[in-house]
This record gives sequence, C-alpha cells and structure tokens, in this order.
Amino acid sequence: MTLLSVNLNKIAVLRNSRGGNEPDILHAAHTCLDAGCGGITVHPRPDQRHVRPDDVRALAAVLRGKAEYNIEGNPFAPPRGTYPGLVELAREVRPTQVTLVPDSDGQITSDHGFDLAADCERLRPLVAELRELGCRVSLFVDAGAHGFEQALAIGVERIEIYTGPYAQAFAEGDARAVLAACADTARRAQQAGLAVNAGHDLNQANLGGFKAAIPGLAEVSIGHALICEALYDGLAPTVRRYLQILR
Repeated sequence: MTLLSVNLNKIAVLRNSRGGNEPDILHAAHTCLDAGCGGITVHPRPDQRHVRPDDVRALAAVLRGKAEYNIEGNPFAPPRGTYPGLVELAREVRPTQVTLVPDSDGQITSDHGFDLAADCERLRPLVAELRELGCRVSLFVDAGAHGFEQALAIGVERIEIYTGPYAQAFAEGDARAVLAACADTARRAQQAGLAVNAGHDLNQANLGGFKAAIPGLAEVSIGHALICEALYDGLAPTVRRYLQILR
C-alpha cells in the first residue's frame, strides 16, 4: 500500500501564532501514528515560521523504530540562528528520508521542483553525504521533469512529484492533461530505477484518482489539506479516511 506521511507543519504554525506549546506537535504525531499513518513529514525552514529544529529533534525520538521520518528542505540554505542547516539536522536525527526541495524564504510554500539536468552535479556531494548518514534521498520535481538517469547516478533513490498543478486542475474541473503528465513522469522515473513519491495540495477529493493513475506509488506526503479537514472532522478520523483511499 502507498505509505501516508502526515506533514505536521501546520500544527506548528498554529502553535507559533500564540506561543507556548499548544497544539502540541508530539501529541499530533502520536495521534496520527495511532490512527495508522506510516510516516511523519516536517519541512523546517531557516526562518522557523513553523517547524523548528527542536521539533525535528523531539519528533525523531518519538518516531524512531515506529514510523518513517521524512525531513524536507533546501540543502543549499545556509545555517541561520538556531537553524543548523538541513544536512546538519539530518546528521543529528538520522531520518528515514530526506526530501530535497529548491525553495526559498520568499515562498509561502514549495511551488516548483529541481531542474535535474542543471542541478544534479550541485546536489551530488550533498546526496552522497546524506546517503552516508543512512538517509534515503528524494528529489522534489515537476511533472514533465527529465534527467532521472542523472539523479540515479548521483545516489538519489526517489523523486517526489509536485502535485500542486494537478490539485488546481482538479479543482477547476478537468485534471486529465496534468494527471497524464504526472503518470508519464512517474513511469519514466520508475523505468530509470527510481521510486516515486508525491505531494502538495493532495486531499480526500483528488487523491484517489491520482493514486489510480500512478501504479507503484510509494508514498504521499499530505499536510495542509489533511490538517484543514481535521479541523472539522478530527485528526484521527481524517487520517483513517486517507488510509481508506490509499487502500
């Protein structure tokens, strides 16, 4: 079955808006795990607008031996304040997977993937370092991306397809062309020897069609929509509904 990794960034956003420790990100992680999810995702950023380095460390202690831990971020973003950098965080907590994303401080959220032809050589030493730490490495890419053989050659094991355009097209009423591009991208990546993850704006309405179009989909990372839906229906029931879709 496709693994569901719940992104907890929005829990941290709500906590940070008030100060203190509520809602408790560790409590949220336990709730998601008890409901059956297979992993937890966080995307710490240097400006610490949501998940902070201490959250990354605390979650590692909760998840070790229980579920997959996926940390996302820009490996080229330098340390700032108490943010030590993505690779250094990985060195400290040894997550299952590190998903490399070419985002910047100015982005509200991740909105594009790597250009593999242009970026693979820059990424090579960072991928090697993460692999030496025992982390699986995934690269965030756009539907239609090329260069999967190059990614495999530098040690990348997975890609994550950016599904924002698919979600938007689905909401507008016709996602056929975008979904076909995602399916083609997944097929070419798998033929090159990479496993395929997906994430961004996936929700209960659009997830089933996406999964059906991507045979062998390894993992979906879902945060914003899942947390929004959980405001109405509760966190554990919402996680269980996503798991039903993925089954």
